[in-house]
This record gives sequence, structure tokens and C-alpha cells, in this order.
Amino acid sequence: MTAARNTLIAPSILASDFSRLGEEVETVAKAGADWIHLDVMDGHFVPNITFGPPVIKAIRDRTDKVFDCHLMITPADPYLAAFAEAGCDIITVHAEAGPHLHRSLQTIRNLGKKAGVSLNPSTPESVIEYVLDELDMVLLMTVNPGFGGQAFIPSVVEKVRRIKAMIGERPIDIEIDGGVSPDTAGELVAAGANVLVAGSAVFKGEGEEAYAKNIAAIRTAAQG
Repeated sequence: MTAARNTLIAPSILASDFSRLGEEVETVAKAGADWIHLDVMDGHFVPNITFGPPVIKAIRDRTDKVFDCHLMITPADPYLAAFAEAGCDIITVHAEAGPHLHRSLQTIRNLGKKAGVSLNPSTPESVIEYVLDELDMVLLMTVNPGFGGQAFIPSVVEKVRRIKAMIGERPIDIEIDGGVSPDTAGELVAAGANVLVAGSAVFKGEGEEAYAKNIAAIRTAAQG
């Protein structure tokens, strides 16, 4: 895959101004975002609490961009239908968050949504080998989940390469979440990633012009 054709930028609204959330979604979409990344945290699986289906439903009409929902919650299964109904297009669950990953992925697909699985930095990629044919996306955390603005963990780059090899010819996206910036985008895409989540690196400054400049910088670095 070539970076120029395949790299998607998915700004995380976790780094946006929550007092103007709908407006921020509109602005970053106009600024060139490919997807809108929704970091859902429960204060249990990760040490932070963000938002849930009602907030997602409230901002769904602000853009027609793909809503990329990353569930950092446990258990996830009881809430999958609510996130689907709220308007999420891709729903990603953590491999570490429940005992029945295959069932969770089947449930997401049965709801008519794309299914993703996320791995924490310390989780080996072997845990997803048996569900590859149930996946539309693999999300690799390059920070420990729970908070934005953390430092990138470089050892995950090699993990991206291994997962790219494991996927083979399957049409599975590889998404990176955590510490993505113009400094890290190039090596991640070179390793096989094609979707880059960026929070603080996108929502620097204020307004469409600033966000567009930040997105363009990440995209240029990815293509380089």
C-alpha cells in the first residue's frame, strides 16, 4: 500500500474544546479530517471518563465523516447497540476488555457496523490471530490508554510491521492511536499503518486554518 493513497487522518475530539464540541467537529471536518475519532473511556478499564452514546448522538449531525469509536470500557458488549444507534460507523473494542472477543466482533458486525480490535502496548499481537477474519481494523495503542498528550512508545513500530505481515492480503486497516505527530507519522506509515489518530497534534491553535495546517503537516510527513 502506498502512503499517498491510503493514509487517513482521524482527529481525536478528546483534545478538542468540549464546551464547543459540535462546532469543533464541524471545524476539524472542514479542515481536512478523514474520520472523526471518538475516545470513549469509563474510569474503570482506563483511568479517565469521557463521554458516551448521548454525546455522540448529539454531534452526529454535525458532519457526514466516518465516526470511528474507540471503546476503552469494560464490559463493552452491553453497550455496543447503543453506540451503533448513536451513529458510530466503526466500533473498536479492546482485546483486554472482555473474555469473548470473537462474540463482541460478531455483535458489532451484526449491528451493521465495521468491527475493530485494539491492543495496549504490552499486549502481544498473537491474541488477535484467531479473529483476523472477523476484523475490519486493528488499532494499536502507542501510549498507555487513558489520557491524551502522552509520549509515543517507539517499540510499537515493530509491532505494526508484525501485524501488517500477519494480516497479509486481508482488507484490514491498521490504525495508530497515541503520540501521532509529524515526527512519528512517517515511520508508522512505512511500517504498515494507514489510519493515524491525532489529538493534541491536530487541535493546536484555534479554528479551521490552524487545524488544516496541523492535519496537512501530519499528512505530508506520512507521505514522505
